[in-house]
Amino acid sequence: MEEQLLRPKGNKFLAGTTTPVVLSICVVMCGSLAYGFAVGYSSPAQSGIMADLGLSIADYSTFGAILTLGGTIGALVSGTIADMVGRRVSAWWLDIGRFLMGIGAGILLYVAPIYIAEISPKSIRGGCTAAIAFMVYFGFSVMFLIGNILTWRTLAIVAIIPSLVQLIGIFFIPESPRWLAKIGRDKEVEASLQYLRGKNVDISLEAAEIKENVESLQQLSGSRYLDMFNRRYAHSLIVGVGVLILVQSGGTDAISSFAGSIFKKAGCSVSFATTAMGFIQLPFAAMGVFLLDATGRRPVLMVASAGTCLGNFLVGVGFLCKDYDQMSQLSATLVGTGILVFSIFYAMGVGGAAITIVSEIFPMNIKGSAGSLAIGLLLGLSPMLSTSCLNGALQECSSCSHYFPG
Repeated sequence: MEEQLLRPKGNKFLAGTTTPVVLSICVVMCGSLAYGFAVGYSSPAQSGIMADLGLSIADYSTFGAILTLGGTIGALVSGTIADMVGRRVSAWWLDIGRFLMGIGAGILLYVAPIYIAEISPKSIRGGCTAAIAFMVYFGFSVMFLIGNILTWRTLAIVAIIPSLVQLIGIFFIPESPRWLAKIGRDKEVEASLQYLRGKNVDISLEAAEIKENVESLQQLSGSRYLDMFNRRYAHSLIVGVGVLILVQSGGTDAISSFAGSIFKKAGCSVSFATTAMGFIQLPFAAMGVFLLDATGRRPVLMVASAGTCLGNFLVGVGFLCKDYDQMSQLSATLVGTGILVFSIFYAMGVGGAAITIVSEIFPMNIKGSAGSLAIGLLLGLSPMLSTSCLNGALQECSSCSHYFPG
């Protein structure tokens, strides 16, 4: 299993790529784009929402931490609600909407890479799965770039578009052949696989392999939730859950959601820094998509993790320097550089490699339960880290609070 994860997937990158595969992946990735919009929405919309709705720092930190699709929809009507029922209730509308998005994001973050991994040809599987992370960065970057121009209500309208596209497109994509095999719909397995691979392609060998793998896994054990804690799955569970926890504890949600506040606190030009942050992630995220198949998962994750550690270190040192008046300019430089370094390396490999590893490492019979646990822990850490970051960035507190775990 581990050897398969770490080995590059092959030289024929486009082998087996068909129009149905591409269209199916694009529809699924609309959800990743919507999630990226939601992540990137918090920072540029912060000042407008707090001013228009009269929200406190605590109110907005809760809003940013919950992260939901409904938050973008609720933001469209929150101005009217504020005038009708008051500010505190408006904050609750925002929070409820963001919470609903959190439910959707929790499903998306695991189901999307699993679906893509199960329909993609082996030669492009790693790159396609990592492209989910690329679309999140793309959405995030778009929000940061246009957030300096558009109002927070207009941003909310833009953020809805990919969700609507996915809602329509989901009716036109095939079911995963592996899932069909798991529930015993053998005829549909071959039909789905034939549609994905092309009419003139012999899919008998791949279909037989899928059915054999599913049958062997079903003979090992059932699909009860507690089966994932069996000793035979200990290694994959520790790796899958551990990778996502380490990724989240690195502070990515805190930096993504409240970058504007952090830049402002450090004395950086907010518009310039957020624009640079938006531009700089895309080419490195695209590079990471290809590196995962060219060099393997673990090397990319190790190098990118070292880079994010360096970025966090620079941010921490920058805020320590802020305590000394004569070093204020150095503080702004270090914080700005640190966040950009963090963004580059996170986009290049940390997010994409982690998602790819988790989508591949669990056996079929515990994929659902183990994946739910991993994503649940990933999202569970987000509110705590994001809220503590904003409270630290906007209020007077010790500079050491700006160190994020590496």
